[in-house]
Amino acid sequence: MKRIAYLLAALAILPACQNMLEKNPANKFAADTFFESETDLRLYANGLINAALPDATDMALGEDRYTDLCMTKSSKEFYWGTYSASKADNWTTSTWSFPRRVAYMLENMPRCKGKVSDELYNHYEGVARFWRAWITMKRVKVFGDCYFIDKVIQPTDTETLYGPRQDREEIFHKIAEDLKFACEHCLTSGQGISSDGRVYVNRYVALSFASRIFLYEGSYRKYHTANPSTGRPWNGNYESAEYLFKLAEKYAKELVDDPAKPFSLVEDYRSLFTSAVLPKEEVIWGRTYSDELSEKHGVTYKYCSTTSSLLYSPTKEYIRMFLKTDGSLADPAVSVTQEFEGRDKRLTASVLAPGRQIRKNGADVEMVPNWTWTCGGYEWIKWVQLEDVPMSADNKSYNSVPIMRYAEVLLNYAEAAEELGNMDEALWNKTIGALRRRAGVANIYPGSGNYVADDWLRDYYTQDVLHPSALSNNMLEIRRERVTELMLEGQSRYDDLMRWHLGDLIERRYQHKGWCGIYITQDEATNGFQWGNTGVTFKVSKTQKSSETCYKITGDADGAWSLSQGSYGYLIYNYRLKWDDMLYTHPIPQSALNVNPALGQNEGWQWN
Repeated sequence: MKRIAYLLAALAILPACQNMLEKNPANKFAADTFFESETDLRLYANGLINAALPDATDMALGEDRYTDLCMTKSSKEFYWGTYSASKADNWTTSTWSFPRRVAYMLENMPRCKGKVSDELYNHYEGVARFWRAWITMKRVKVFGDCYFIDKVIQPTDTETLYGPRQDREEIFHKIAEDLKFACEHCLTSGQGISSDGRVYVNRYVALSFASRIFLYEGSYRKYHTANPSTGRPWNGNYESAEYLFKLAEKYAKELVDDPAKPFSLVEDYRSLFTSAVLPKEEVIWGRTYSDELSEKHGVTYKYCSTTSSLLYSPTKEYIRMFLKTDGSLADPAVSVTQEFEGRDKRLTASVLAPGRQIRKNGADVEMVPNWTWTCGGYEWIKWVQLEDVPMSADNKSYNSVPIMRYAEVLLNYAEAAEELGNMDEALWNKTIGALRRRAGVANIYPGSGNYVADDWLRDYYTQDVLHPSALSNNMLEIRRERVTELMLEGQSRYDDLMRWHLGDLIERRYQHKGWCGIYITQDEATNGFQWGNTGVTFKVSKTQKSSETCYKITGDADGAWSLSQGSYGYLIYNYRLKWDDMLYTHPIPQSALNVNPALGQNEGWQWN
């Protein structure tokens, strides 16, 4: 038996490094006789899925909760101005163990050559290289400069173990090579390659991820003038922003224009997030949960709990992103009982609106807001199972989760094309237009005479931005569409803010010191309003807490609620956050730097 060592690159930058290097590995198998058949390749690839496939928490309770468009009772310390390298703990053995597993597969799978077809061999090499790109990009988003693990590190490799981090542009060049290989060689069908469960990595998954990641890094290079890890301008030794946009466009186009038409938009948007069975027409990659097999999660409980939740709530700015069905703009200063009328269907699929019926005790009843679940009067229902799942109990949800959807590929295609100057009405209709038709919204091309520019949207994205004129109406509408289509899916909104250099929106949140919620008219502030058969009231009190049907206005201190016009207006949750551009990367933990000073610290964190 040959023991498989843990990833050792990480161990060199952990406290008690020598002790950990001497520990016996926990996982072992007969390596000399493994990687001898298609079955071995498939089994090892399935092990990578088991280890790294995103779960319901990753997708439904991700970083989007801590962005500009989602209110929380309390945010992360990362945005308080008190976070530091001494508090960071995200550079550990587990941070780097999965890349080591992938490296082991790539080093040892050549034993299969000649025993499986070249086509199948290249597929599994593409799968392994996909996973290497996946996990490395995940680290790049957090740390910027980090490691690209392309071999199984041994204890004697002190140059690697105690060396500096690699440059972000060099790392991404290697990620690009991996993704290109995966897109070219991964297969689309066969045992362990494709299924209705959408769990396997195949060419469609690779194309989707490539369109996402090349768009991400292309935007990052365009809208950030410097590498955030160093504070120095991009070195330009590898791919340019324009070339990365071309790759994003290329791979998105390949999937969208595939003659087999493997994916399409499902009619029922909400079913994508609440069904036990993944809608296979649109879901490219996903994770299945099951009531029968007791594979469950706690997402519904986290969104519908007074005690264990952070009272996640959509903001008024999120609601404003949604157009009316005729393509016009909606008035934000209206009662919550009226503002859902005649709007994009995705709004009522994501946020609780009057008239929604649920099955309760064998009868259909109207679901009413519970003001103890929300910070701003709106309630998320995008991932919430409203039927047959007790909202007050944890780990009872069994809705499966999409990880990548065809809709995102359409959005990536549209944005990359617009960045390259390749957008026209035909492509608009095929991408953004298709999404709006599904949502019941009139498709109005911004280049047409019927388009009315949204001055609020432009102000939202260009306030305090260096070059606001660079955002065309097309681009503004694409950004609107990314919100209305993808918000709360993993960290799509967070990633968008990071790559567009708009992290400061997390602090300024447009116009208010805190988050902005529902609009309360003068009459409603005094007399309350009716939500179906339920009366809702408001009360000024600095000591009492909100009840299910009475929202307390507690003042304008930090952590309190106030009204924008004093006695009426927008409900504001006054919660101050702080943003600094050093937050585009996380700090290298001080514990790691104590062991290996050659790692260096990310720009700005040296003094925190």
